[in-house]
Amino acid sequence: MARKSFLKAYCEKVRDDKIVACLKVKKMCALMLERMEGGYKRWHFDVEAAQRPIEFIERFCKIPSGRLGQPMRLELFQKAWIESIFGFVDDDGLRQCQEVFVMVGRKNGKTSLTAAIELYMLVADHEGAPQIYNTATNLDQATLGFNAAYKMVRQSGDIAAHVKKRTDQLYCDMNFGFIKPLASNTSTLDGLDVHLGVLDEIHAMKDRDIYDLVKQGTAAREQPLIMQITTNGFVRNSIFDDQYSYGAKWLDGTVTDDRFLAWMYELDEREEWQVESKWIKANPGLGTIKSKDYLRNAVRKAKQDKSYKPTVMTKDFDMPENAAVAWLDFTEAINTTYYFGEENGMPRFKDLGFRYGICGFDASDSVDLTSAQMLMMRPGDDRIYERSMYWIPEDVVMAAYDDGDRKGRDGVPYQQWIARGLMRTVPGNKIDKRVLIDWLQELRDEEDLYCYALGFDPWHMTEDYLVSELESFVGASRVVKVRQGSKTLSQPMKMLRAEYQKNMIVDNHNPINEWCRMNVMIRSDVNDNIQPVKKGNDPRNRIDGFAAEIDAYVTLLNFKDDYMANI
Repeated sequence: MARKSFLKAYCEKVRDDKIVACLKVKKMCALMLERMEGGYKRWHFDVEAAQRPIEFIERFCKIPSGRLGQPMRLELFQKAWIESIFGFVDDDGLRQCQEVFVMVGRKNGKTSLTAAIELYMLVADHEGAPQIYNTATNLDQATLGFNAAYKMVRQSGDIAAHVKKRTDQLYCDMNFGFIKPLASNTSTLDGLDVHLGVLDEIHAMKDRDIYDLVKQGTAAREQPLIMQITTNGFVRNSIFDDQYSYGAKWLDGTVTDDRFLAWMYELDEREEWQVESKWIKANPGLGTIKSKDYLRNAVRKAKQDKSYKPTVMTKDFDMPENAAVAWLDFTEAINTTYYFGEENGMPRFKDLGFRYGICGFDASDSVDLTSAQMLMMRPGDDRIYERSMYWIPEDVVMAAYDDGDRKGRDGVPYQQWIARGLMRTVPGNKIDKRVLIDWLQELRDEEDLYCYALGFDPWHMTEDYLVSELESFVGASRVVKVRQGSKTLSQPMKMLRAEYQKNMIVDNHNPINEWCRMNVMIRSDVNDNIQPVKKGNDPRNRIDGFAAEIDAYVTLLNFKDDYMANI
């Protein structure tokens, strides 16, 4: 009788929503099912190879803590992980996977599982003199996994017959291999010949030195493996963020790496930490390995103790703290459900009969774009219509063009946007902020569209004369300084996102608006207050259009009753 694959069973249950899973796990399962069905390049799925480590672990390995002496019984999700790593091989039986990134909430059995895999690869992987390393930022942390493996050896006569503890390693006399703890602060890290490198809790690593060292140490092996099983953490802009981003891009298909796998368990929305049925998204072992009562108590405490909440969010639900996280998905940032056409490249707003709008303005000097967004509503229609304009210094555009970069400095088609009338150039290398007043006058004189109120970020608007001109044009009581911090922006951003989700912001599919929105990431504080930042802290990822948009939205909220009464 043909063996049944645990990986296939798990992925099908995720696909069919019989197992609650996050979007990243769903993507991984879809990918695995596709590869199992049709193979992938030169590799195919071998169920016997996939289950050999599972059989070894459940036959020879004992639980290293708690119920000592009890055999390990792997959960379906753990078997799926193992099969995904060991099951895809080429015609010579050599494994495809050489690196796996697993992010999962704490207390889901990761230490015991990795220790058991280490013993399998030491004793039963048919590798000569395998060098296996438990790595971490310090030796105490690296020793945790090593000690778990040693406890398993002590409880298994079959393994203990061939594996002995030496001063700093578990040595296998059959093949001259060993398991050894290794820390980034070890005096010498040269000369590694890695068959398996386990990077424990990489979220705590402040640099990528030990990862790079282990990665380079696998070069001489035919089928090495690097395992990273971790929770999220508090150290930002380090190896964890790099690997998380790499894994997310790999799942999205924007990164191609035939030797890599990513199992990433997390909540899809931060608010899901308060919904018990969603907890399993970050905790696949909930109710079997990890106690539900423990997590209920942790959540209860986090609701009452704000200082404890970041720990729960990060360690139990894999939500980043003190970091920028993606804010909108594609369907939220881009509204294609309502389009009212163009005439000579410009949106046909005249046909919709708007008379008054609320404007937001984000000014710049010579680096970023300058943007204005006019939000408009009409009686009997809950949609918010958006009229947009952007300005960029001519010297910036021409410099990129002269260098042969036809997309422009930021990797986007500035020339095309300018040609369509969605963006305007300003002579020289600096933008005169009076372009806003010129644009508002143009809308008034040519389209009979008046600016009812205006909000702006005061950071770049330091010229008193310009503020006075705006107050004269709009009315001093309806010109608002919108500070760009979480205190001002958090609740309006959450409300604006709800508008995006319902496709209530209609901007005629403006590509610059969409680009800016997709570049927005957020920082959250312990109270879930959010504020926008640029994706990856990369200055090329402009968010100026969104900044003007949120300024306009804040101003619309401030004046909505009066505004609606006037339209």
